[in-house]
Amino acid sequence: MNNDIKYMKAALNEAKKAAKIKEVPVGCVIVRNDKIIARAYNKREVLNKATAHAEILAIEKASKKLNSWRLEDCTMYITLEPCVMCSGAIIQARVPKVIYGALDPRFGTHVSKINLFDVKFNHTVDIKGGILEEECSKIIKDFFKELRAK
Repeated sequence: MNNDIKYMKAALNEAKKAAKIKEVPVGCVIVRNDKIIARAYNKREVLNKATAHAEILAIEKASKKLNSWRLEDCTMYITLEPCVMCSGAIIQARVPKVIYGALDPRFGTHVSKINLFDVKFNHTVDIKGGILEEECSKIIKDFFKELRAK
C-alpha cells in the first residue's frame, strides 16, 4: 500500500473519532521517519476553543514529542484542505510536506479560496490534495447531512 494512502487512512480514523463525539470529522496525523508521531481530530465543541482544529492539536502533540516547535522533517496528513489558521500554523511550524484528502470550498487555503502556500514566506510547503478524496469528502458530507436532518 502506498504510504500516502496508509497515512491518510490513519487520518480518516481520527476523523471518525471526531464524528462519534459530534465534532466536524476532520482528522490529522503527523509522520516522521515513517512513523506516526502525532494524531488528532477536531475538538472545537468539546474544548469550546476556536483553535482546536485537528492540525493545530497534532502540531502541538508533535512539538511536545520532539521537544521542538520546528517540525522540519515531518509530513502532515489531513482529511480536509487546511484553513487559513491551520495553514499559518503549518508554515510557522516549518512542516515541509502536507497531504490532504478533500477540498474545502468554504475555507480551504490551498486551491479552494486562495493559495496561501504560494505566498513567499521564509518556509515553503510542498502540498498536494486528492488522496482518498472520496472517502474524506463523504465523511464530512454525511456528518452535515445527518446534522441538518436533526
